[in-house]
Amino acid sequence: MQRISVTVRLNRSTLQFDDAAYTRLETYLAESASLLEGDPDPQEILGDLEQAVADQCSRRLRPDQAVVTLAELVPALEEIGSVQTPTPSVAPEQSTRPTSRPLQQVSEGAVISGVCQGLARYFGLNVTALRIFAVLLLLLTGGGVILVYFALMLLFPYAPLEPGGQPLRWLPARSRAFMEFLARKFSLASSPARPEVRKRRHPEW
Repeated sequence: MQRISVTVRLNRSTLQFDDAAYTRLETYLAESASLLEGDPDPQEILGDLEQAVADQCSRRLRPDQAVVTLAELVPALEEIGSVQTPTPSVAPEQSTRPTSRPLQQVSEGAVISGVCQGLARYFGLNVTALRIFAVLLLLLTGGGVILVYFALMLLFPYAPLEPGGQPLRWLPARSRAFMEFLARKFSLASSPARPEVRKRRHPEW
C-alpha cells in the first residue's frame, strides 16, 4: 500500500498534495508560525498565508491536474515569500499579510478566457469546482449564462502574464487578443476628437 496524496484544508480551500509537497508546505507553515510568536493575532495571519498558498497553487494547476506537486508549490511559496516580523515603523498588516489581488482574468491555465481562473483566485475557490458549477448553470439556464460570462469578459481586466509562465492555450490567447483589441477600439472611440485646424489664407496685397 502506498499513499499517493494528502488532502489539506487551507483556510477556506481544500487541496490535495503529494507527499513531498505536503512536507514542504508543513515546514513552511511551521516556520511561519514560529516567526509569529508574540504577535497578538497569529491565527488570522496564518489563515491569510494558507489562503494565499491555496490561491497560488490552484492558479498553477493544469485543468486535468488534481494533486499539487513541488513544481507548483515551490514557485507559489517563492511568490508569497516568508513572514516578516513587524517593526515599530511598519504596521503588522503591511509586513506580514500577503497582499490581496484585484479581480482580474487569468489567462494562464484558462480554458476560454480566464474568468473562472480569476474568480477562483479572488474568492479562494477551487477552479475545477467552479468550472463544474458553471457548466451546471449553462445547462439549467439554457445557455443564458454565456451572456453573463461574456459580460464578465468585458468587465474584468486581464492580469499581466507572468514572465516564463506556461504558454497559453489557443482559445484563451485568441480571447485575450480580441478583448484587448476591443478595449483599444473603445478607448479610441471615447477619446475626444481633435479639432481640425485649417490654415487661413491671407489675401495678397
